[in-house]
Amino acid sequence: MATLQDIMTRDVFTTGGDASVADVAESMLKGRFGSAVIVDGAWIVGMFTERDVLRAAAAGTDPRAALVTDWMTPDPVTASPDMDAEEAAEIMMTQGFRHLPVVDGTKLLGIVSLRDVLRVRIRRASGSTER
Repeated sequence: MATLQDIMTRDVFTTGGDASVADVAESMLKGRFGSAVIVDGAWIVGMFTERDVLRAAAAGTDPRAALVTDWMTPDPVTASPDMDAEEAAEIMMTQGFRHLPVVDGTKLLGIVSLRDVLRVRIRRASGSTER
């Protein structure tokens, strides 16, 4: 069984809460990140995702003036690197989000997406049918 340490992306896009929605969305697009972890020093204070960009746009806000703290999910659920990929998938599916920061204490180690954990499931399923 794969753990999050095995499948997580170690290159995590982080930013402070005082960044504008437009600036963060631009960085996410350029870096091909589906989310940004919002930090205050060493503390994770929120998650900002593609969905949040859409919510801000749909609300008619000025993305250059709106701050990510106004649109992020505060105090996001996090996971440990030894968490099983199946458990992470269940958490994301039942709680309705697609990105899960992986931490050791307060240290951000990486991020795992629903796509990452589904890829593990697909590999396992296709591997078991080949035998």
